[in-house]
Amino acid sequence: MFTGIIQDVGRIASLERRGGDVRLRVEVDRMSLAGVRDGDSIAVSGVCLTVLDIDERSFAADVSLETLSVTTLGAAVPGSRVNLEPALRAGDPLGGHLVSGHVDGLAQVASIASDARSVRMVFTCPQALARYVARKGSVAIDGVSLTVNEVDGEAFGVNLIPHTQQVTTLGEFVVGRRVNFEVDQVARYVERLAAYQA
Repeated sequence: MFTGIIQDVGRIASLERRGGDVRLRVEVDRMSLAGVRDGDSIAVSGVCLTVLDIDERSFAADVSLETLSVTTLGAAVPGSRVNLEPALRAGDPLGGHLVSGHVDGLAQVASIASDARSVRMVFTCPQALARYVARKGSVAIDGVSLTVNEVDGEAFGVNLIPHTQQVTTLGEFVVGRRVNFEVDQVARYVERLAAYQA
């Protein structure tokens, strides 16, 4: 479980193909790996991965064919910058919203515009996921917890404050970029409960 509050921007150091899967090595910048152990989870651009082979400045993770096919990690190359967040621990502050790291699908940047000191971005998401996006609800884009400002069919808008632009990869986004998209878990549970009451 994660919060969507990014701790670091790292980079993909290497990708090793292994029978259809890939082993990534991710280098960190500011984030300490001192308390991380093999088997722990780290969200890499919103994708929950199991940590292996840790050293002082990097860790490895195996990425399955399924994950490669449904997330942006399938297009990652050495040098790709990635948002990093270690798993939430008991007692940690919950600054964003509960994020599982199980990407629901790919969204796409539809537009980018200045909005005072912020940047307003509009994304489009798959039609099947649009029903889970609500005005003033939460979504995770490449692992970053964001508040939805408006919804129009399959499109939704968010604002990125200067801090978010500086400490995540979202400030690098351009129109047309595909991103990892996770809906708020509460919306899924509400839908499931409502189906049983119908």
